[in-house]
Amino acid sequence: MSNSILITGGVASGKSRFAISQFHSCDYVLYLKAGSELDSDIKQRIQFDNDKQGIQWSITRFDTSNPAELVADHKFVIFDSLSSFAAIVINEICGAGEMTDAVKKQVEKVIIEKISDLREKVEENFGSLIVITLETGFSIAPVDRQLAGFREILGRVNQRIANTCDEVYFSASGIQFKIK
Repeated sequence: MSNSILITGGVASGKSRFAISQFHSCDYVLYLKAGSELDSDIKQRIQFDNDKQGIQWSITRFDTSNPAELVADHKFVIFDSLSSFAAIVINEICGAGEMTDAVKKQVEKVIIEKISDLREKVEENFGSLIVITLETGFSIAPVDRQLAGFREILGRVNQRIANTCDEVYFSASGIQFKIK
């Protein structure tokens, strides 16, 4: 049976560490990192667990808007992160252009479709998907229109993904709270 989990929280709140712990003894896990390289501490943690358990994970960094095509036959996938992926999609759709309401809706639609495609691909493999995202609800409202648009998009996308996931966790100070 497939399972989907969303982990949300602030920067450096323990989201990735928690996600890794969910699959720590599973082999052939795919860690999809959107945008930037994976943090060296997280890489070391994955390598330590892999060596300890005698398993192998794949870590793939991507900056395209179709992560589902990277899944192949992996049963367990960690998607890190929805916020970085949102930035990729925003850049592809409007770049430095104006963030109008129509553009925001278009970006949200693309993100939701691509995450749904990712989830469907993992389900086809009878696997489990963990999606990591930043929680936007505790931040100060940015004055910059682009940043405000990003925050608005991510907040709405987070809500949609959370509502469709089987489980949702909030991470704060390295402690995770199950909220769904």
